[in-house]
Amino acid sequence: MNRLRTIVIASVVASGAIALAACSEPEPPAEPDAPVAPETEAEVAEPEQEDNPLLVESELPYGMPPFDIIEDEHFKPAMEAAMKEHQAEIDTIVANPVSATFDNTIVELERAGQTLDRVMRVFSNLSGAHTNDALQETQREMAPRLSAHQDSIMLNPGLFERVESLYEERDELDLDAESLRLLEDYHTRFVRAGARLSDEEKDELRAINTELAELSTEFSQKVLAEVNDSAVVFDNRDALAGLSDSRIQAAAGEAEERELDEGHYVITLLNTSGQPPLSSMEDRDARERVHRASLDRGSRGNEHDTTATVARIVELRAQRAQMLGYDTHADYILERQTAGSVDTVVDLHAEVGPIAVANARAEGEDLQALINELEDEPFELASWDWAFYTEKLRQRRYDFDDSEVQAYFELDNVLKNGVFYSAEKLFGITFVERDDLPTYHPDVRVWEAFEEDGTPLGIMLTDLYARSTKRGGAWMNSYRIHSGLLGGHPVTGNHLNITKPPEGEPTLMTWDEVTTLFHEFGHVIHGLFSDVQYPSFAATAVPRDFVEYPSQVYEMWASWPEVLANYALHYETGEPIPEELLERVLEAATFNEGFRTTEYLAASVIDMELHRLGPDEVPAADEIMDFEARVLAESGMDYDPVPPRYRIPYFSHSMGGYSAGYYSYFWSEVLDADSVDWIRENGGLDRETGQHFRDTILSQGGSKDAMELYQDFAGREPTIDSLLERRGLTAEPEE
Repeated sequence: MNRLRTIVIASVVASGAIALAACSEPEPPAEPDAPVAPETEAEVAEPEQEDNPLLVESELPYGMPPFDIIEDEHFKPAMEAAMKEHQAEIDTIVANPVSATFDNTIVELERAGQTLDRVMRVFSNLSGAHTNDALQETQREMAPRLSAHQDSIMLNPGLFERVESLYEERDELDLDAESLRLLEDYHTRFVRAGARLSDEEKDELRAINTELAELSTEFSQKVLAEVNDSAVVFDNRDALAGLSDSRIQAAAGEAEERELDEGHYVITLLNTSGQPPLSSMEDRDARERVHRASLDRGSRGNEHDTTATVARIVELRAQRAQMLGYDTHADYILERQTAGSVDTVVDLHAEVGPIAVANARAEGEDLQALINELEDEPFELASWDWAFYTEKLRQRRYDFDDSEVQAYFELDNVLKNGVFYSAEKLFGITFVERDDLPTYHPDVRVWEAFEEDGTPLGIMLTDLYARSTKRGGAWMNSYRIHSGLLGGHPVTGNHLNITKPPEGEPTLMTWDEVTTLFHEFGHVIHGLFSDVQYPSFAATAVPRDFVEYPSQVYEMWASWPEVLANYALHYETGEPIPEELLERVLEAATFNEGFRTTEYLAASVIDMELHRLGPDEVPAADEIMDFEARVLAESGMDYDPVPPRYRIPYFSHSMGGYSAGYYSYFWSEVLDADSVDWIRENGGLDRETGQHFRDTILSQGGSKDAMELYQDFAGREPTIDSLLERRGLTAEPEE
């Protein structure tokens, strides 16, 4: 990522507004949600630089952060010093008496801000993976200041004058394709950031961005606090009937950690509306308690209520978009995505939504029939019943349960003999664990990656267990990136939220967790293989509706027969998963797909409609939930047993880096499904296929147009047919 893009990330991520997906490092948020007036030199404290490990290059391999000597109190002075250094570098560019050239302006912008880049990568990643009160206080204090620093650059008239002069002469500069793309990209970002506004308008924009930075911090911290406070406490084991012994032990351990009396059990919540224990809990009242606690987060009128925060964020985004010449925030965002326009996304929702809901309703009818058959006193299917009876129906149809399958998915086997094995077969790369490098938490492991010829490639940290200091979901991040201009080796992070088993017991994964691990590794190799000249285009610096594509493709190797045979081994006996059981697991791949697609699309529609509002149309805090209900009804997505995957008060994607962009996962899956078909037709799991994918997609970052990259790989335009067939949504069920 380039230095200016890093500042965008710094202000957004430091404020907590990072993309919280079931997958992926949020690729760089499209634009900042922040700014205030820049500080003067006198206002920036001069830290003791020689004692601050963040302000010097790490001497560890690959420049890996020295987590063992980084303290919370290092971050604020490091940010202050790094901003001051960066501002001086920008001032030097602007003050250069020589007329603007590509090298003395654009390349120097790429070189500037390396210290701030390093500091913010460590801070933002720790803030998501292992936060605490001190880090959160630093977020609150520094978000508007980082945003101010960003504005001091993006709204600098002298700097923009140099960039624009080069842009106007671009056809005469004889630049190579990547350099020309970089120049055009800089010019676009400056314009979209407000560089052409009047001085008065710039002041207004700074004020909007400042408030957004503060609100984003407020939102993210409330969401984390609420998910922890909303954990459901049970005072008897009977309420947890149906859960595995290890899951019940974990609930007892959580109660003990919260200093509750013996005999209490705590079910913690994930960031999604649905909660995994609901598929096993036999007590319907207990299921309802857990589910309602999940759905009511952020709208309960308590100190963690986010509805007022959301309303103000959406209003300010709409105001900013109109100041910059766009009808809505959604129009502003979609301009730079591969989808290209709001209408394209709305049409996608309209095309797939009715099919998904029709399939979900048909699934619901099957579940209601099962309830009527099994229960002495049948009841109407509710959202807290869906997962429980879906699991029963799946067992009946495919004759296996999750615990039977999980015995073959032990974490180390999946990682080493599945994920790493597939990477070696495809790309020739290998991974060796390093226990001599410091980490920020005991659960984190470090892996060194090597090319086929033994050349060092980079580092991957794995942080796979859930904890109260960690945000929900799964994601990849970069601590360092590689570019031809600045050199260096990539250092990446791979994060999941698997429930940690009791001490001494194996970590047995669900099939969803297995595919998520493969997915996030797909992001990791996107970062490791980046081979571009400029930091702006390195790693996952691609449009947000393209960033999920390579990682979604990588999920295919989880179920590839050769890979499965290598890792799906019983954790006690070492026996391979029985072929008959495996066939049933794979046959069940599209089971409940109506539900999965509907809950996702419902959230995607809410996100898009929320950001299609003008400033005067944004609902007030007490109208937010009514707005959500109205959008679902008007779009035909209001099927009560299937709530949105995220509701507005805890929809961190929508309030963060994926605003007006949650559709991206489905959009990327269109490319993914088409690519999987291409791979099956052209060699499958072999080095030639892997090298082609690396050369055309993974190494290119954002150095080319995303759809040009896709056609370089597949040699054809994608269609939605492969995706609909994969999801079993090729037609609406008959009435």
